[in-house]
Amino acid sequence: MKILLLAGEESGLLYANRLKALLGAHEVRGYGDYGFRTADLAVMGFWAVLKKLFFFLRVKRTMTRAIDAWRPDVVCTIDYPGMNLKLAAYAKAKGIRAVHVVCPQVWAWRAGRIPKIEAALDRLCCFFPFEPSLFTPGFATFVGHPLAEEFGAVAATGATRRADGAGARLVALLPGSRLGEIERCLPTMLAATRQLKDVELVIPAANEGARRAIDAILARRAAVGPTVTVQSGGARELLLRADCAVVASGTATLEAALARCPTVLVYRVGRVLAAFLRRVIKGVRHVGLINIVWEKSGAAGAAPMPELLQEDFTAEAVAAILTRWLGNPRARAEAVAALDGAVQLLNAGSGALEKIVAELLA
Repeated sequence: MKILLLAGEESGLLYANRLKALLGAHEVRGYGDYGFRTADLAVMGFWAVLKKLFFFLRVKRTMTRAIDAWRPDVVCTIDYPGMNLKLAAYAKAKGIRAVHVVCPQVWAWRAGRIPKIEAALDRLCCFFPFEPSLFTPGFATFVGHPLAEEFGAVAATGATRRADGAGARLVALLPGSRLGEIERCLPTMLAATRQLKDVELVIPAANEGARRAIDAILARRAAVGPTVTVQSGGARELLLRADCAVVASGTATLEAALARCPTVLVYRVGRVLAAFLRRVIKGVRHVGLINIVWEKSGAAGAAPMPELLQEDFTAEAVAAILTRWLGNPRARAEAVAALDGAVQLLNAGSGALEKIVAELLA
């Protein structure tokens, strides 16, 4: 069986690699087989996309030709809906089964896309339990969230240091994988930690491009504050070991919640994009995935992960939260308990990727 497996971002690529391993003897291709790197595909923001418009037109043209020439039995697209749903729709129009993994955020904005999504796909695999009810019965299915299983496996290895109470406390800084978000978030993260005492900072670089961007920012940093270590990958193990974290909005915030790591969610985009998003996002009050799961459950009280966005994302605001967690064991314990309660609401189940494989081979 021939399967075209398309993931355009780092988080989706992780799922794609695991799906490929589960698919065994089946023939699988992806963007990389046609010369496209994830680091080049993962671009966010209107102007950033506009500057690479001709590149993205080439990606679409190349991949539609690949669908015609290779004629896969199924096209499985993972997240990255701007490009992937177009390619899925093209495949379906050619009589090729189209399965998409990760529900587009219609619960947050542009709910009017739902009929278009249903027309583009044969099946939709959702990671959150509230999502299938948004679509026609039988079209979307809740498969559970793969990250819940992965974190359970890592936790079982005992990769944690929080209980030892020895040495400098560990603060994880995750500024994202895209170059633009690293440049907008990391300097403020570093400024927020400047006055922290007896703390070690660790930054996991998602890829080589991210590492270069991180190193360039650190080279401009004033020689004050805690020691900073940059490592290649390993974000999940780091979050399991860290005392607390500052994380740019995205899948990593869900990882932090699953690790029960008290986390400040931060993000900053350009003014034009921020104004646009504030006008169009109507369906949720939060941006963090674990906070949205908590919100959709109807739970009372404050969201489990504090969010600092745009003008609220300041070094002083981040430092105040970190100082409270690091200096007050009770406050940190309360933060851990809040995350644990929200993760229980997620109820991700087990065998998510195996369920996706079953959909692909159906």
